Amino acid sequence: MPTNRYYTIMPDGTVKQINPFTGTEVWAVAGRKSRPITNELAAPARKLEVHAPEDYCSFCSPRYFETPPEKSRLVHRDNHWERIDTLAPGRYFETEAAFRRVGNMFEIVTLDYWRKNYAYKMSAARQRWKEEYLANPNGLKHITDVVHYKLRQEGRTEEQIEKMPMADKFAIADAFFGGGHELIIAARHYRNGATTDADLFSSGEMTLEEHFRYFRFTIDAMLDIAQSNRYVRYISVFQNWLRPAGASFDHLHKQIVALDEWGASTETQTHMLREDPNVFNEFGANFAAYHNLIFAENDHAIAWAGIGHRSPTIEVYSRSIAGRPYEHTDEEIRGVSDLVHAVHAAMGSQISCNEEWYYTPVDAVYKMPWHVLVKWRINVPAGFEGGTSIYINPFTPIELRDRLVPRLYKLRDEHRIAGIRIAEECRVDPNPLKYNLK
Repeated sequence: MPTNRYYTIMPDGTVKQINPFTGTEVWAVAGRKSRPITNELAAPARKLEVHAPEDYCSFCSPRYFETPPEKSRLVHRDNHWERIDTLAPGRYFETEAAFRRVGNMFEIVTLDYWRKNYAYKMSAARQRWKEEYLANPNGLKHITDVVHYKLRQEGRTEEQIEKMPMADKFAIADAFFGGGHELIIAARHYRNGATTDADLFSSGEMTLEEHFRYFRFTIDAMLDIAQSNRYVRYISVFQNWLRPAGASFDHLHKQIVALDEWGASTETQTHMLREDPNVFNEFGANFAAYHNLIFAENDHAIAWAGIGHRSPTIEVYSRSIAGRPYEHTDEEIRGVSDLVHAVHAAMGSQISCNEEWYYTPVDAVYKMPWHVLVKWRINVPAGFEGGTSIYINPFTPIELRDRLVPRLYKLRDEHRIAGIRIAEECRVDPNPLKYNLK
């Protein structure tokens, strides 16, 4: 393996990197570390005015009707988890949702995109749900209020909204029932015992079981979208945490977006797979092992500090033979979930980050492993990067690894994470990713 091409440590400590899968060139220059892994705040935290129940934003539970109708909710009661689909509007407050699945009011890939480009139609079940929802007075008011809010945000005047025919408003609402851009919203806004507005409820604040259910619920939504729209070729799954990472609300949620193509990065990696089916072991897990970048693992997943990323990035890979999240067993999903949860818990709730999922596309022949990248949005590319296409990362991969490991040990001692081998405990077996076995 020509490792020097991708990872070179210069005598002054500068680490030059090229991501083997994307070709992105990155330098981590000695002395440019900008932020430690703590919960230290860039601005003073303000004392929190505690509300019970929480009603701080439109994603909070008392404000269910400020988001589009629920396609599903996950409820935890009596030590049992129950998924409730297409809940009637009059029953929203009979249970408290641990997680909710709703359409995105402002879609990236719109329902009209699918209609006009593919003559896509909502399924009979979705159409029936919409009709039943609008026939309910509470549902009619809910839809009307949400559509009016959406129109105001798009710049329509009150007079224009008033004159718009109801049929046109209902057509806008189709996206809430049959669209392919959705949100998975967690219940909590602030963590237990919060005293300041910085004590947000992040992925790392969940229990292991809650985080697994968050993953499982998201994966169920992915599968439903794939089965509901025959033109979908890929489903983007991501989580923007805090505003520097693109979040509209500082309230934990994931986004799911259906696409009709894979994207350039996946196309490139598929070509690499065609040439070498073991490429994700060779330039992923094995490469990380050779350079001592692996810092955590369990029987179903493995985590390392990534190279060649514009921001400090942790990579978590599934060991499963399956290439798509919804083809994994619950045990395998739990393994990936536990490692991703540990990473979030170790970094804390004050580091802005993106969580991005990658996996084998719906219609792919060549299989790649499901993997999750957690990217810290703590640096902003500027003129140097734009003029050279060389990106400056404030942490070397080794520095990133060494900031996570002590925190992971501490979290394990506190029983907040479990079932994870850390640092020297990792077995570091050759070719640990089994995606290419069949």
